[in-house]
Amino acid sequence: MIFILFFLCTLLSYLYLKKQKKGKQKQRAKLLIPPGSMGWPYIGETLQLYSQDPNDFFAEKQTRYGNIFKTHILGCPCVMLASPEAARFVLVTHAHLFKPTYPKSKEKMIGPFALFFHQGNYHTNLRKLVQSSLAPEAIRKLVPDIEAIAISALESWASTVGEVIHTFHEMKKFSFEVGILSIFGHLDGKYLEQLKENYCILDKGYNSFPTNLPGTAYNKAILARKRLGEILSEIICERREKKLLGKDLLGHLLNFKTEEGQTLNEDQIADNIIGVLFAAQDTTASVLTWILKYLHDDQKLLEAVKAEQKMIYESNDGGKRPLTVD
Repeated sequence: MIFILFFLCTLLSYLYLKKQKKGKQKQRAKLLIPPGSMGWPYIGETLQLYSQDPNDFFAEKQTRYGNIFKTHILGCPCVMLASPEAARFVLVTHAHLFKPTYPKSKEKMIGPFALFFHQGNYHTNLRKLVQSSLAPEAIRKLVPDIEAIAISALESWASTVGEVIHTFHEMKKFSFEVGILSIFGHLDGKYLEQLKENYCILDKGYNSFPTNLPGTAYNKAILARKRLGEILSEIICERREKKLLGKDLLGHLLNFKTEEGQTLNEDQIADNIIGVLFAAQDTTASVLTWILKYLHDDQKLLEAVKAEQKMIYESNDGGKRPLTVD
């Protein structure tokens, strides 16, 4: 009896201590997780986000919980960062502790083979490939063509007398055309218009609520993504048939081989082309928009830029020789 009582006491003590330890761990975890609301099961706070202006949604959260708060959007638990210090922690000082992930609805839009959905050798090889294709040496050769796109855009804006020009939207159009030039070189007009039309639909539906019902923005975007894949497949087949591999990004993707001799299939090439377009467009357009704002607000800066441009123009014989960049 004594032995049995001793065994039961030991067992009960062990279970009690284990329960206490779990309680402390839960309490510690609660202290580490930022404040905020996770909303409804699975849906989270997605409906609240999409039923109002996103800026208002996040502003209310910041006011209530501070610059770091938790939420639940598109089926994913999230921690939102709204301070430079927190962003620096994630992106710079402790970047090795984090890895980029995207909601499945976003991954489906761009394509699962896009390099920023991967890590390891696949990511490293494709990243080097993209960087070399878009390096300053490669872009330098495209400067005259980029200049022509810029002049065309300026002439288009000048013709819209009395109308409001939405700078960011116009910069998105400009960066898209430059992106197409960098990826394909001089692309046939038919393909250019098809890519532009379907990519515009994809872009509009990218941040829409992921309801794949006929007529919804998300459904239209999914269908446009399918058409983009078909268009890119035609372009790839045409390049291969004519053996016009070129030195643009598409040429580099077609020529790519791993150390084992493996090449990229059409889906991998298409996903990475759309991924590069998507990654470059908004960020480039945003930077260009801010540049225009600063030039507008600072007249001394604007005059300095004009003087530099005049000097470059005169050094190229008044525009008779192609523009070069040092």
